[in-house]
Amino acid sequence: VQLQASGGGLVQAGGSLRLSCAASGSTFGIWARNWYRRAPGSQRELVASIVANGYTNYADSVKGRFTISRDIAKNTVNLQMNSLRPEDTAVYYCNLRQNGGIDYWGQGTQVTVSS
Repeated sequence: VQLQASGGGLVQAGGSLRLSCAASGSTFGIWARNWYRRAPGSQRELVASIVANGYTNYADSVKGRFTISRDIAKNTVNLQMNSLRPEDTAVYYCNLRQNGGIDYWGQGTQVTVSS
């Protein structure tokens, strides 16, 4: 499985960005598609998840501002980020977790929010 993330960049506080993660390869038995982030000096944080049945979950810090969605036909997961804050600045990683707990990771995309 290969994951290709895109859509990061520099935005002012209050702005929006949309991240995408395209999966290719043997993408069977997917349990969840996730977005994580790691800010400088911080641990990796789970930002948003969408599981096989479509249920979504968000970190408290992004609830009401971020929306995770998927296009099953295109094997793509998106993260729409609105009302961005400087504290959202981080490298964002997409993740695919297969049944059995096997994880695949994208290369990371930088999101920088200026105040």
